[in-house]
Amino acid sequence: MSIFATSMPVLSIVHPRRMEAFVFVFVAILLCGCVAAKECTNIPTQSHTFRYELLMSKNATWKAEVMDHYHLTPTDETVWADLLPRKFLSEQNQHDWGVMYRKIKNMGVFKSGEGFLKEVPLQDVRLHKDSIHARAQQTNLEYLLMLDVDSLIWSFRKTAGLSTPGTPYGGWEGPEVELRGHFVGHYLSASALMWASTQNDTLKQKMSSLVAGLSACQEKIGTGYLSAFPSEFFDRFETVQPVWAPYYTIHKILAGLLDQHTFAGNPQALKMVTWMVDYFYNRVQNVITKYTVNRHYESLNEETGGMNDVLYRLYSITGDSKHLVLAHLFDKPCFLGLLAMQANDIANFHANTHIPVVVGSQMRYEITGDPLYKQIGTFFMDLVNSSHSYATGGTSVSEFWSDPKRIADNLRTTENEESCTTYNMLKVSRHLFRWTKEVSYADYYERALTNGVLSIQRGTDPGVMIYMLPLGFAVSKARTGHSWGTQFDSFWCCYGTGIESFSKLGDSIYFEEEGKDPTLYIIQYIPSSFNWKSGKILLNQTVVPVASSDPYLRVTFTFSPVENTLSTLNFRLPSWTLLDGAKGILNGQTLSLPNPGKYLSVTRQWSGSDKLTLQLPLTVRTEAIKDDRPEYASVQAILYGPYLLAGHTTGGDWDLKAGANNADWITPIPASYNSQLVSFFRDFEGSTFVLTNSNKSVSMQKLPEYGTDLTLQATFRIVLKDSSSKFSTLADANDRSVMLEPFDFPGMNVIHQGAGKPLLIADSSHGGPSSVFLLVPGLDGRNETVSLESQSNKGCYVYSGMSPSSGVKLSCKSDSDATFNKATSFVALQGLSQYNPISFVAKGTNRNFLLQPLLSFRDEHYTVYFNIQD
Repeated sequence: MSIFATSMPVLSIVHPRRMEAFVFVFVAILLCGCVAAKECTNIPTQSHTFRYELLMSKNATWKAEVMDHYHLTPTDETVWADLLPRKFLSEQNQHDWGVMYRKIKNMGVFKSGEGFLKEVPLQDVRLHKDSIHARAQQTNLEYLLMLDVDSLIWSFRKTAGLSTPGTPYGGWEGPEVELRGHFVGHYLSASALMWASTQNDTLKQKMSSLVAGLSACQEKIGTGYLSAFPSEFFDRFETVQPVWAPYYTIHKILAGLLDQHTFAGNPQALKMVTWMVDYFYNRVQNVITKYTVNRHYESLNEETGGMNDVLYRLYSITGDSKHLVLAHLFDKPCFLGLLAMQANDIANFHANTHIPVVVGSQMRYEITGDPLYKQIGTFFMDLVNSSHSYATGGTSVSEFWSDPKRIADNLRTTENEESCTTYNMLKVSRHLFRWTKEVSYADYYERALTNGVLSIQRGTDPGVMIYMLPLGFAVSKARTGHSWGTQFDSFWCCYGTGIESFSKLGDSIYFEEEGKDPTLYIIQYIPSSFNWKSGKILLNQTVVPVASSDPYLRVTFTFSPVENTLSTLNFRLPSWTLLDGAKGILNGQTLSLPNPGKYLSVTRQWSGSDKLTLQLPLTVRTEAIKDDRPEYASVQAILYGPYLLAGHTTGGDWDLKAGANNADWITPIPASYNSQLVSFFRDFEGSTFVLTNSNKSVSMQKLPEYGTDLTLQATFRIVLKDSSSKFSTLADANDRSVMLEPFDFPGMNVIHQGAGKPLLIADSSHGGPSSVFLLVPGLDGRNETVSLESQSNKGCYVYSGMSPSSGVKLSCKSDSDATFNKATSFVALQGLSQYNPISFVAKGTNRNFLLQPLLSFRDEHYTVYFNIQD
């Protein structure tokens, strides 16, 4: 609760100095009283997963036991009653008290946004089509276009008493689910952001139709209320009875409509927002009038999303003081009080309940200028990054924060980083960057966006995203408590934030600084163009795709001036790079660069012939897990520039032995290796099977689905026995002595044990006789097949039998047996798996590991944290 809401008569009877003392005593009571207990009330905030399971459960006994914990216990009621009003003051009095408070704090009258970097219009930024960011954006656009308006608003119409054409969606949007409607709010935001990013006309029509349909529901209800569930949910909320986060959903709808106004220019949406807020202003006023403000705060222990954030945003548009007052009332002082006291005591708090509250407090600072809320945001970011974050930049375990610097314990479950938390932590860092211009916040944004956001899409499958990003040992995105979601029957909270994240990938590349001369900060190196209107330049940024074989980030900027204007460009030099080897070149002239963690600043009248190139060294580095116990000191992640590397793993071995320098234990995979990858196919009774590494033995397996462990295991690299020779296509290996290296076991080879014995995978990297084969035309005489003859056992070939279950062994030729010829002939095609351009081999104590960026994994098993010994 804001102290702005203290009774006005105090102003007329308290001497200014005594008033100042009162203010500080009030703040101390407010904050310290809340620090004593972790929650505003004794109501436990449960995870979304738990709430859905509870709602769907048929176990009445279990439900009764859980509901028994919901009861109201007044906490310090008399203190609150003395300090805070039982009725709202007039809006003008609220504003006057705020001005008085700022004078006491010597803050003066704050001009909102002054001194902050300015967001550039999203519609002026366009991602280049071939970048990973543009592919992710396009995949998301396809999903937004797939979704049906009638299905999205089915429950809204049902609640409003309107006809309900179409079929409602399932999952968390199902008509029986209490959180229904939340995804629709996210869709409003995502579609507005996506339209600004792409100007897609079909999407424009769809989102306009959605707003119109929701408006009809609001008009039918007639009170300003708009939701997919009835207003009785708020009766339960206000009496602290079980209900699944109704304000959480209302926040999404308000934010979505406000984004439709802000990014899509829909005036109807703003009218809907203000009418909704009028309704909830009156509801909150009635609660405080009937009970106390403490009752209101007790109910806020349920998740309310970013209600304070959207209300501060609304106030910045309307200037209506009741929007400011209502925003204050959703600030949740029991949590912000902990942060104001700089207490590292957020363990066991539900992470995504509270991160949006911090984002809202940051908006409070931007609107009011109260430095307390700047300090809160800064401390919170430092706290999470130092004690509660993964190498991805994400946070939480099973939706909650655990004990500080005990992250190793989190790796025992697959329910690690909740995608929602990453979405909201990016907002926290973005605010901090705009206030401070500090490179560290831009570095964080890059890390979390690259690893925590781009990793939650399943390739280019529209509408297939993940809830929790597993970060333990030998984990898979496809095998978690939630696994991959579905297009029409999931709609988890992380689906909502996911469609927003992939709709605004261009929103944090460029920032403007207002002043005498136009100034631009370029903080993300993402292939894009930017129409910088205040600088009167069309700027084009191209980025050479990062590769392990070329250890530099190479970025080039070209310019198309509209007018000759003096302007300054500031280019971020990431903290992960090195000054040694870094270059900045403008029109062939080498520029002097500052140390990493600062900006290269160039001021000039830019011309169409200007070309500025940055070459930033990419380094492999290890990063210890956020755990201060000595036994976990060797548990570390491996990063290459901003990319978190994960190792392909299926077993229990993740021990690495690091040398004095990186070259001793981790080596890049040349780009040419992709041309050396092959998979060997055979047909059995109408089905296609493929030669596969199965637990270090070789077998035939049915053709696997793309992105699974089997696609890795069915891929081999052809290594020429003569290491001085090279080849660029499979045909170049014909009639050559070769070794077969399993894709997922670098440094090992397929070996035979003699005639009639099965093939194995073993460490024979030096090319022992049993690992060398002659790649010859298929014995069955077909042009498309090949056979593998043992070099040490002439006339003996890799043989797969006439059925998949017969196994793979070395078998010797018996005259011109047609069956033998068929069983030793394989169709050799490009490998089912391919190396990511960023690929490395790391030396393990018992085996080598193939490392690739976490964002490139789909269903395969991987390990992020290795036990790395010096």
